[in-house]
Amino acid sequence: MKRRDFLLSGIALLAVPASAAAQQSHGAMPGMDMDHGKMDHSKMGHGAMGQDASGRGGAAPILPEGAPLRDLPRLVNRATGAGRFEASLMATPATARFVDGLDTPILAYNGEVPGPLIEVTEGDRVAIRFANHLPGEETTIHWHGLPVPPEQDGNPMDPVASGKERLYAFELPEGSAGSYWYHPHPHGRTAEQVYRGLAGAFIVKPRQDPIPAAYGDTPLFFSDLRLGPDGSIPDNTMADWMNGRIGDHVLVNGQNRPVLTLPAGSRRRFRLFNATNARFLRLSFGKAPITLIGSDGGLIEAPLSGLQVIDLAPAERVEVIVAFDEPGKLVLRTEDVDHGWMGPGRPRLAAELMTIEVTRDKVAAPPPLPARLRAIADLGTPAVTRRFELTETMSMGEGGMKMGFLINGAAFDMNRVDVVSKLGQVELWEIANLADMDHPFHVHGTQFQLVESERGGKVTKAGHRAWKDTVNVPRGETVRLLLRQDLPGQRMYHCHILEHEQLGMMGVVDVRA
Repeated sequence: MKRRDFLLSGIALLAVPASAAAQQSHGAMPGMDMDHGKMDHSKMGHGAMGQDASGRGGAAPILPEGAPLRDLPRLVNRATGAGRFEASLMATPATARFVDGLDTPILAYNGEVPGPLIEVTEGDRVAIRFANHLPGEETTIHWHGLPVPPEQDGNPMDPVASGKERLYAFELPEGSAGSYWYHPHPHGRTAEQVYRGLAGAFIVKPRQDPIPAAYGDTPLFFSDLRLGPDGSIPDNTMADWMNGRIGDHVLVNGQNRPVLTLPAGSRRRFRLFNATNARFLRLSFGKAPITLIGSDGGLIEAPLSGLQVIDLAPAERVEVIVAFDEPGKLVLRTEDVDHGWMGPGRPRLAAELMTIEVTRDKVAAPPPLPARLRAIADLGTPAVTRRFELTETMSMGEGGMKMGFLINGAAFDMNRVDVVSKLGQVELWEIANLADMDHPFHVHGTQFQLVESERGGKVTKAGHRAWKDTVNVPRGETVRLLLRQDLPGQRMYHCHILEHEQLGMMGVVDVRA
């Protein structure tokens, strides 16, 4: 029997591997008897398996749409001196009204979903006091993509217990301007805490921005929502654990299909954040042309114009300029693209996300973009080459089938170091996806440069130089990247489909002087 057939024939018996079960504790897969490897079908739900996403029967609520696009709420800087950012964040249960008349229990930073926008300037010293008010749950804050010391990174080995506080403090170096985000990274609970609302944007501004102010600066923070008939957020289903959670709605800045109104002739700078657990986005602004100006780690070297589509894997970010020349109505859409799906009931990912109403009022053309945005030095010749193979595994054991998501044949163990790297040493990493799904690969603590990808012996060089911390590795493909870690300590690397990370597709690199 073929490997995929073996998986599908055993869906009704699927059980998490013992290694992952031991790691997850109370964050185990719903419907599983973790001691005996058996499944309680009454707790499963159906979700993306082709029936009601809530798993409870009844029609899912209809979200209102068409409100003006809101600005993300900002985290207030309480520092009195220049070059400092001081603030407080609290993770707590809260209630949201996504649908009139229905209260939705959520998790929120400072009562906001998405969490408040943190905006600082490169060179700033940042001090954020964090309080964990989640009942009975550990959590952390991971500053995704930011060059912070390991002890400030919010990794799973450094949890904040329920009812406790800690201070995250770091200095952001010159050249770190870019679009980042923050989210929990606790051991065995990351996926649930994110889909219930804990995530927010973190923007580092440059001291001197080469993009003219006339282009504006608008973050669009994409999150993924599923509601049950009673307005609650259902637990993950079996299909969610296998494939990553795909909700029923993509929200933009916490809103369903908001509207942005602009005068004709506008050139608008957008920062696009994919903060979903597992949804791949293929974005277009109708016929409006797109110019790419930035990626995960900030501006690229030169603008790339004439684009119609932007692909964003989970956790990726880009900066773009979109031209709105003619009056009329445009729709920001995400298209349906197959990135792999295990089991029946693959959801269609196409959706309308936002409307842009371009009025007949004309605006003067802004200054042209600079031909060069920044210099990005080549990292140079690597001293070491490392290979990472991404696989899924299925095996029959006592009580049924066991499944895991692995890197180099091993599931994550927070007490094991998988790779030892030398501080400041350039390395070439080969990420080979031998699994049945695409996997977005994220490295903590640094930004890397893509070199090339290979499929079936055909090598494709990277089209432009950029700093990135997350890259999609398509199934059947090998992606090569150059990286260097400049701060000593332990870091994570993992798939950023959060359910796959939680079920084992993560490792530890120890950076030593």
